[in-house]
Amino acid sequence: MDINLPLILLWLVVVSGGIWLVDSLFFARRRRKKTGRKREDPVVVEYAKSFFPILAIVFVLRSFILEPFQIPSASMVPTLQIGDFILVNKYAYGLRLPVSRTKVVDIGEPQRGDVMVFFPPHMNDTYFIKRVIGLPGDRIELKNNMLYVNGELAPQELIQALPPANPQVEILWENLYGRRHLMAKNVHPGKYGDFSGTVPEGHYFMMGDNRDNSLDSRAWGFVPERDIVGKAFAIWMHWDKLFSLPSFERVGSIQ
Repeated sequence: MDINLPLILLWLVVVSGGIWLVDSLFFARRRRKKTGRKREDPVVVEYAKSFFPILAIVFVLRSFILEPFQIPSASMVPTLQIGDFILVNKYAYGLRLPVSRTKVVDIGEPQRGDVMVFFPPHMNDTYFIKRVIGLPGDRIELKNNMLYVNGELAPQELIQALPPANPQVEILWENLYGRRHLMAKNVHPGKYGDFSGTVPEGHYFMMGDNRDNSLDSRAWGFVPERDIVGKAFAIWMHWDKLFSLPSFERVGSIQ
């Protein structure tokens, strides 16, 4: 099970702020009364005063504005590579309370072609990142790895076939309702190369750009609106191995 970082961060903010508040209201006054002057604070209070402002700022930024993630798998190749560090806009689809994920301010809705971070229905404590393919009510079909949304074909334009001597994988541009993005698919489609289904109300159909190497809505179903985390919008660093040097060659917006 993944560590619940939002909950841990919330508790750190509450505990450090609580220690500071209780000491300020009760114990700090008693220390001054005994000596007539301000005495040195206990170590635990000093730590609380030092860490609370930092933790509070990080908590607010991470919960409501921006959150960094590292890409752990190849499911979004070629758009995102293993080791890419990305930024996620936490308010693009509305402001949500941390931990409970309750939406309190409605700002926007996911659009087809967005790259989105979310909690999948089968692993409700793990972040996933895929592309929004279907909106509520959309009819989604894949026929031999060709995508149709509401009966409209998403045209594909071949860029490269690899390896050149005996092609097994194709890199293509795909045009989804006027939004073009990179994708990869096997020359011979895998088990999820064919699919059909209608997106229920309040849900989204998510799919990886690495079509034959992605477990997504074709495997585990549609993503409820309440499980949305935010919109991935930029790569800010690439660091694939612990003992390698970070690279900034891939820095830029996510298409």
